[in-house]
Amino acid sequence: MVVVKGTPYEMGKKQGELIKADATRMIHNIMEKVQAGEPERCSNASLDAAWKSVSRYTDPRFKEELRGFAEGSGMSLKMLQRAHAMPVVMDYSCSSLAAWGSATKDGHLYQTRNLDWSMDLGAQNYPCITVYIPKDGVPHVNVTFAGFIGANTGMNANGIVLSEMGDSPGKDYPFNLDGVHFTTLFRQVMYDADGLDHAIDIFKNARRIKKYHYVVGDGKNLRAVKMLAHAPNLVIWKDNDPKDELAPEVMKNLVYQDEGRGAFGPLKRVYGKIGAPEMINIACQIPIKGGNILDVVYDATALELWVSYAKKQEEAYKRPFVHFKLKDYLK
Repeated sequence: MVVVKGTPYEMGKKQGELIKADATRMIHNIMEKVQAGEPERCSNASLDAAWKSVSRYTDPRFKEELRGFAEGSGMSLKMLQRAHAMPVVMDYSCSSLAAWGSATKDGHLYQTRNLDWSMDLGAQNYPCITVYIPKDGVPHVNVTFAGFIGANTGMNANGIVLSEMGDSPGKDYPFNLDGVHFTTLFRQVMYDADGLDHAIDIFKNARRIKKYHYVVGDGKNLRAVKMLAHAPNLVIWKDNDPKDELAPEVMKNLVYQDEGRGAFGPLKRVYGKIGAPEMINIACQIPIKGGNILDVVYDATALELWVSYAKKQEEAYKRPFVHFKLKDYLK
């Protein structure tokens, strides 16, 4: 776990210094394995082209942080850019649930994030939780892997919590990459959003790429939405929406996307009594088995989370969850 403060460059440089060994191993191992498995899609030329395309739309703070990370870790900026372009050209699947108000035992907003990817790449062996306390912007936590500063999920101090599910099938490759990737867009949302409406505006105004679902929760104002973000289109569903793609399996104060893996029944059975243990239990029932490298359950109202990383070939849903309190680092 890393806590960094300052400008984007300063935070990147300090983090690079603090986790230099793990980050270097993770980036080099991932690059070697991905390029061996996908020699065309993940060639240096392909990754360089992808970074060049998305970086035009990427938050300058992210690029400054990456520059600082290169300086602090001793890795080349080009290597880090290629590593951060890998999710841009690849495809993967996940799931997420959000419940609040009358659906939960205490009214808090609870949200899950299952990250289902390739266990063979070994990212799970380099777990890293980074707390950012920026000189300008909202403090936030990125539940990630050493050396990867993009966000697959995270939460800010205003209680905005983010989850993603990939919908782009391999047959869509080569993808149109003329826009911003969600892993950098999530960091922008966490830096800036003071509420759900603000977060939604950032998604609406972004030039997005590829096909995704997002679940965006607001633990302070007790609201959440699900987004069908098949660029350039953006469909937003609130709770209990008869137009939701999963209707009629919808309920008040609940949004979710489980890709058909059976979350609604368990959610219905504990409706009104949902807390962290219940969300952990359901999250562990719906991953894509064989590729579940990370599971997170957030209490976005209390600014807490519970996280499980896979270890070697033991998947995240089989492992214990660790409790983490973002609010402890905001004093």
